[in-house]
Amino acid sequence: MNTEQAALTLWDLQAGEAARVTGFDQGLTTAYQGRIMEFGFQPGSQVECLLTPGFGAPRVYAVSNSVFSLDQEIAQAVFVESAGASGGQP
Repeated sequence: MNTEQAALTLWDLQAGEAARVTGFDQGLTTAYQGRIMEFGFQPGSQVECLLTPGFGAPRVYAVSNSVFSLDQEIAQAVFVESAGASGGQP
């Protein structure tokens, strides 16, 4: 079963959307996975997308009381499941 096709990634989130990290793409090296996990993007962690500037610019995410920007290549390698919108948006 190819779960990568249907998987939601950090890059899919829009500003104000929250999600829970579920895992990583197999193409992401162990070194990158370790580094991302050091930042707080660990399976089970709650993540919120703060900014999606467009034109392929890095997006901004809040996780573990910290804020990070991730480029598309890395953000697409972090799988998430939707946790709903935050910030009182309708």
